[in-house]
Amino acid sequence: MKKILSAVLAVAMLCTCVLMFTACGGNNSSAASSDTETKELHMATNAAFEPYEYKEGGEVVGIDADIAGAICKKLGYKLVIDDMDFDAIITAVTSGKADFGMAGMTITDERKQSVDFTDPYTNAVQVIIVNEKDSPVASADDLKGKSIGVQMGTTGDIYVTDIEDAKVERFNKGADAVLALTQGKVDAVVIDNQPAKAFVAQNPGTKILDDPFENEEYAICLKKGSELTEQFNKALKELKDDGTIDTIIKKYISE
Repeated sequence: MKKILSAVLAVAMLCTCVLMFTACGGNNSSAASSDTETKELHMATNAAFEPYEYKEGGEVVGIDADIAGAICKKLGYKLVIDDMDFDAIITAVTSGKADFGMAGMTITDERKQSVDFTDPYTNAVQVIIVNEKDSPVASADDLKGKSIGVQMGTTGDIYVTDIEDAKVERFNKGADAVLALTQGKVDAVVIDNQPAKAFVAQNPGTKILDDPFENEEYAICLKKGSELTEQFNKALKELKDDGTIDTIIKKYISE
């Protein structure tokens, strides 16, 4: 009887050890899987706005992409960039398809009705592009009654809408608006200064007028009430204070 009881106890102890080892092994496997999984944040952008966002070798690069990457790294997220038309960005953010939008986006009262904005991360200027020869536009005052090309949904689009008797031609890409200018289909193009420089360099015979059209500030847009807004503002402040944002901007924009 003692031998039988000893055998039963030995088997029971063996089973218990096997179960404990299996359970521990399962927990360790689960924890390792959890540690390797990094939460993603989706950034909605329009990668046709050099130097803020553009494609290089199939990858979206630029000032906004680098700043977004620095923010996500600081907050412990993996950045995923979704390229789309500019006027689809706010809809993507408000619908939850994207976590935030970053595309050289200016803070405006109209946009603030739909989304929240972070603190600004840089200043920008709207300028006017014209043909070098025989342009009917020499200043902002000359835009009255003229045909003006803009990128749809941008602040350039918003600003020129109020110009007296102006005919606004809207394009999905700023490059398409400048192409229309070179073909004589519009009299001028209103767009942000830095992309304007790139477009003029790519289109000989065009130039940027000396007087700025409008000064503005760029910020990141997020869904109203998003808890990320406070986190992004904190990260932005730290990146400004340690010089990271200045370094990123200088990487793409020379003095």
